[in-house]
Amino acid sequence: MKVTDHIKNAEGKTLFSFEIIPPVKGKNIQELYDNIDPLMEFKPPFIDVTTSREEYVYIDRDGLLDKKLTRMRPGTVGICASIKHKYDVDTVPHVLCGGFTKEETEYLLVDCHYLGIQNVMALRGDAMKDEKYFNPIQGGHTYATGLVKQIQNLNRGKYLHEVIETDECADFCIGVAGYPEKHLEAPSLQSDLKRLKEKVDAGADYVVTQMFFDNQKYFQFVEAAKAMGINVPIIPGIKPIAIKRHLQLLPQVFRIDIPQELIEAVDDCKNNAAVRQIGIEWAIQQSNELKAAGVPVLHYYSMGKSDNIKAIAKGVF
Repeated sequence: MKVTDHIKNAEGKTLFSFEIIPPVKGKNIQELYDNIDPLMEFKPPFIDVTTSREEYVYIDRDGLLDKKLTRMRPGTVGICASIKHKYDVDTVPHVLCGGFTKEETEYLLVDCHYLGIQNVMALRGDAMKDEKYFNPIQGGHTYATGLVKQIQNLNRGKYLHEVIETDECADFCIGVAGYPEKHLEAPSLQSDLKRLKEKVDAGADYVVTQMFFDNQKYFQFVEAAKAMGINVPIIPGIKPIAIKRHLQLLPQVFRIDIPQELIEAVDDCKNNAAVRQIGIEWAIQQSNELKAAGVPVLHYYSMGKSDNIKAIAKGVF
């Protein structure tokens, strides 16, 4: 079922969903299942599975470093199919511009269609670790808007190099990212909202936001989006703080603000176990306020660990 249909069928009830990352190469999928199992009691209608772009590694060959391109976390579509089969839950694979040609994207989408996966999250993706700015690979999309257009073309039977007349076209529900505190590369929030409107006009069906720690940022973002004519569901993304270093890392990586009250609470913690508990309590407070405001879904960034997400969900659902 499509994410938008899940929201419609909930008739105003706030749903629970979460996002996982594939295991690195060489790891068993059982660890992933072990972290999904405790969250299934909250009946998520869908689970997102991230996609990692390529990165460079250096291999020592007889004293010389050989630079090779690799993917450390492959298998997004396969993991989506496995989760869908094991838990009878819809899955949402992330589809990136970065690191993928349009042809590779088409193959991925065709595989999703074969497997009965009806939802995808269309994202530009980040710059490579050794690059300051995002650069698309040759033959790839530069912006998520182009990716959304390609997915919508496929929904109409229009492939990259041919049009296929069929009664069994794909019918993907397309999610895109939104940034309550603007994308780190955007010159202003208003210009960032214009880019979001372009994605929605191109065919995006819903929006999931980047993490935020001040709910007023989300409420203001939703109002500004509506004023611009963005009328699709806007799902808040929640990430609990878990370690002290998050106070430096999250603002540095995502260009987000952390409320002073939360900063002081984390600073007062003597260890990361205490920080994790503060993160849980703050996320419960955030979630309950958002739920009371009638948000369609509360979407949690689990980063592969479920203990704190389960504690939050118990306090909210």
